[in-house]
Amino acid sequence: MRFHNITKDDMLNGDGIRVVLWVSGCSHQCKGCQNPITWNENVGVLFDEAAMEEIRVEMRKDYVAGITFSGGDPLFPGNRETVERCIRSLKQEFPDKTIWMYTGYVWEEIKDLPFLTLVDVLVDGEFVQELFDSNLHWKGSSNQRVIDVPETVRTGKVVLKKEG
Repeated sequence: MRFHNITKDDMLNGDGIRVVLWVSGCSHQCKGCQNPITWNENVGVLFDEAAMEEIRVEMRKDYVAGITFSGGDPLFPGNRETVERCIRSLKQEFPDKTIWMYTGYVWEEIKDLPFLTLVDVLVDGEFVQELFDSNLHWKGSSNQRVIDVPETVRTGKVVLKKEG
């Protein structure tokens, strides 16, 4: 897997101050995407142990709430194995930090991926430029959902995260 950036002290891509991993690779290629440079899976830097250690260093900071996976698409087929390893490792090392993920897939398409149960919040659905609303919290277009994954898994139906 390749990635474009590791953002530190981010406050826009999830609740609290976060680390954001911007992965390469996306087949959705949404019109109006904020990051079209991340579509090509072969562009960016190889995600290696040094990148993982950079994330760990940031996650150790007590004021960091957690990590957000974005891109590109963390669930692009070529990214899934590495993203899963990363999530499993971070959840084990930092059980009290939250994991957020942005994906163009909808919950119903990907809910059976076993590692998604380790994700706290999933923002699902393709960005639709015609449904863009700058007043939306944590998402770009009104078709997207901010899903509380543990509650969704527990109840068997999509439960949206409450703001605040």
